[in-house]
Amino acid sequence: MHFDFHFTTVQVLWTLTFAALLVLLVVLLGRERVRRFPWFTTAMVVMALRLLASRLLFGRIPRVLANEIFLALADLAAILALLVAIELARRAFKGATRLAWIIWTLVLLAVGAVVLVKWGPWPSFKTLFALSELSVLRLMEMVAQRAELLAGVLVIQLSVLIVLFGRRFHAGWRSHTQRIVIGLSTASLAQLAVQIASREIATHTAIRSHAVYVRVTGMLNNLNYANSVIFLAVLVWWIVCLWIDEPGAGTASKGDQQRVTSGEETAKPESAKTNVEANGAEAKPESSSEAWLLAPLLPIPCSLSATPCI
Repeated sequence: MHFDFHFTTVQVLWTLTFAALLVLLVVLLGRERVRRFPWFTTAMVVMALRLLASRLLFGRIPRVLANEIFLALADLAAILALLVAIELARRAFKGATRLAWIIWTLVLLAVGAVVLVKWGPWPSFKTLFALSELSVLRLMEMVAQRAELLAGVLVIQLSVLIVLFGRRFHAGWRSHTQRIVIGLSTASLAQLAVQIASREIATHTAIRSHAVYVRVTGMLNNLNYANSVIFLAVLVWWIVCLWIDEPGAGTASKGDQQRVTSGEETAKPESAKTNVEANGAEAKPESSSEAWLLAPLLPIPCSLSATPCI
């Protein structure tokens, strides 16, 4: 019996990646990680939106409009990637001195600036600022590519710093911050490696026949597939790591709950005695509607998060 598989590699990778993104968002929401990593969650939402838009809009709307939508989403994703790097750095090195922050920020930005300058040719000034629709699209594409490259370089450097010095602050090996950074740096390294390999193949391969063109195209597609598989593995890594609580989080929450329970038990006899002495009768409990009105004003206990409240 011949097994006929009707799905292509692109369709399978797209489906698995989109499903993994949805599961990751469910974990971030269900395990209450959103308030700790708001920019990371927003970046994952935008990534899922880009995947969905690429599937639903590609080839179904005018090409110029599609380029405008996709490039706008790419610019937004690149900006969010920079914000995610800042968010993770602040969480990882919370408590570091201001001088250390200034020195290492300048070092990371200097390395990122060197990579931006040396990474590939830059488009000409006249091409970018020709006051035409095509020049605007090229400017948007350049901003997305360079911002994404800068974010990737910063995340790779940040992961090295966190692995070396994160244990002294708030980013040990089993912390969510370090594991998110490890996933981001892995995805960034894979993407940079694919770009370098693709550039070398396109530069040093002379296309003299249709067979050579087909072979080169197949190699480039395989590189892109490998990059997608690595990112899918990173998504699975984030799902597993963010589902598991950090060390000490469960113990702290149980201790706080016991203290609150014991405090309520000791407070009840005094409050009841005071009400009986003042009114001569037992005080009536508050209605459920009043309790729901006061619920939004109640502070969230710090024990729900693994890090101290700011």
